[in-house]
Parts: sequence; structure tokens; C-alpha cells
Amino acid sequence: MPGPYLISTSILSADFSRLGEQIGEAEAAGADWIHVDVMDGHFVPNLTMGPFIVEACRSITTLPLDVHLMVEKPDHLLELFAKAGATRLSVQVEACPNLHRTLQNIREVGCHAGVVLNPGSPAVWVEPVLHLVDLVLVMSVNPGASGQTFLPEVLPKVTEVRRMLDRINPQAMIEIDGGITPSTLPAALKAGVQVFVTASAVFKNPAGIAAGLRTLRACFPKDS
Repeated sequence: MPGPYLISTSILSADFSRLGEQIGEAEAAGADWIHVDVMDGHFVPNLTMGPFIVEACRSITTLPLDVHLMVEKPDHLLELFAKAGATRLSVQVEACPNLHRTLQNIREVGCHAGVVLNPGSPAVWVEPVLHLVDLVLVMSVNPGASGQTFLPEVLPKVTEVRRMLDRINPQAMIEIDGGITPSTLPAALKAGVQVFVTASAVFKNPAGIAAGLRTLRACFPKDS
């Protein structure tokens, strides 16, 4: 499935002392979504943002808020994040023993539903729920920290997921997260990705946020 191709800028690499200013810069420079990584200190080692951060982002921007729940028991958090202003909620397949119900619950609280695969998880794990999702996020690093090195071995899995979606749910998009830079984005795009999560390449770009977004967008086809 071709574009549109979107950039979801992850605030994991933002300067939180200037979060409002930096989100505003990203929006003005053409970011499509704002990505929020939620970590519980159990599913991944780090502990990060809760619903109050999503609420703060919602007060700053009108862009869609793309919330990735890297938590062991997401179900009891869904309504909290929805009320805080999340547009889409994505949950880890590895953390959801009742995945169908979790995805249905995401829809019931008014959000778009996404499912996430870690690098070591096979594509077949999400096949039974593809009819329920708006988004499949393939991690191209092991989740838990920004600034990691892109794992190219996940790209065949992206292509496999895209084939399954074309058969089951063609409107759903594939997102990728981890080590996305102007050097790695073209291969991910060729594999079938439509939404690119990027953190350091934007918020820690030496030339600034706008320059970071500009160099990433230059990798997209000219007619997208």
C-alpha cells in the first residue's frame, strides 16, 4: 500500500524543560503526529510518561497523539489515556493475553487501535487481530530507550505484515519505531512502512527540529 507517508515525532528525546516550545516547533515544521512512549518500569526497564503528559501535549497541539503503551497490564490504563487526549493507543502483543478484548476496549474508549511487535516477535502473532486494528507498529529496536541502533533484520517482518494487511485490512497502516534516520528510513519505506517514529533525528538534530524533519521528508517520494 502506498503513502501517505507520515512522521510521528517522539517526545522521548525532547527537552522537557521546553516541551511546549519544542512540540510547537515540530508542528510548525510539518510533523504529522506526536508520539508518546509510556513505560511502566516492568515491561521495559525505564519508567516514563503517564496520562498527565498526554494531557499536557493535548493542551499544546492539535496534532494526533500517538501513544505507545509499553506496559504489562494496559487494560486498566486505556480510559485514563483516552480522557487525557490520546488519538491512538497501541499495545504490545507480548503484554496482552486477551488481545482481542484489549483492542476492542481501545475502540470503546474512543481511540484508534494499534498493536505492537517487538523485534524478536514473529508477524504471525498479530494475524488473528489484524481486522481490529488501525495500525501495526513494528519495533526496529528493543523498546525502552531512545538513541538505539536500527535493526534491519525486522524489515522482512514489515513486508510480511503488509502482505497480511493487504489481504485482511488494507486501510490499516504500518508504523516503525527505533533508529529512524535519513540513512535508515529509505529501507523501511521500501519494506512497506507508512508512519515513521523519530526521536533523536528530530529533537536532537544539531541543526534544529525543522532541519531534522526536512531531511527525513526528503527521503519520501516526491509525489507523496
